Amino acid sequence: MTGLDQVDGRSVLRMERRIAHPVERVWRAITEPAGLAAWFPSPVTIELRPGGRVDYGDGPDGAVTALDPPRLIAFTWDTDHLRFELEPDGDATLLRLVHTFDDHGGAASFAAGWHACLDGLGALLDGDAVVDPGAFDHAATHEHYFAEFGLDEPVVTDGPDGWQVQVQRQLVRPVEEVAPKLPADGDGVRWELGEGTGHGARLVVTWSGGDAAACEAARADLLRRVRELVAALA
Repeated sequence: MTGLDQVDGRSVLRMERRIAHPVERVWRAITEPAGLAAWFPSPVTIELRPGGRVDYGDGPDGAVTALDPPRLIAFTWDTDHLRFELEPDGDATLLRLVHTFDDHGGAASFAAGWHACLDGLGALLDGDAVVDPGAFDHAATHEHYFAEFGLDEPVVTDGPDGWQVQVQRQLVRPVEEVAPKLPADGDGVRWELGEGTGHGARLVVTWSGGDAAACEAARADLLRRVRELVAALA
């Protein structure tokens, strides 16, 4: 089960997995260095106490914000916040991950990344070979979550000089692969590329116009153009 909400101006990603192992075993895998090294998306060492240090190696340290072994651990990662809840389900465990962040456009990338990481956690506990989440092909999973979350919905704004329609689209290809296929600016449409979340570029397309009657047609046409570009990159 996966969901995406907006709470107090921030994005909140919720994922739930049923893991066929008892809570105590899952707890060790999500808190101890040997377990974390196999599936967590970054090198990390967690000091298991309220306010304890979370060491990400090269990145800024985080801090433990909540701790109730073996049911709950929450901590910061830069400006993001991660919360892992464990609930017994017979001989198995329901794991709930809550990831709070600011970059709403990157939600599908975060979801695809955690999908791969939780697959790795399950493989670790099952005794199977764990695939490095960094080597996981996120494209299909990313697009699944992108559609599920409705992240390509155009944003329409009105101003003194007319309307503006904008689509922001996280891509799964890097800037250097996308740039040669980007349409040229023109007729009020501007195409921009920047670094996005994960390994892909962030596309921002803006269409500005003054005729109010043309706004809805521009919205639909812009969405079609962006989707055609994404299909061409697949």
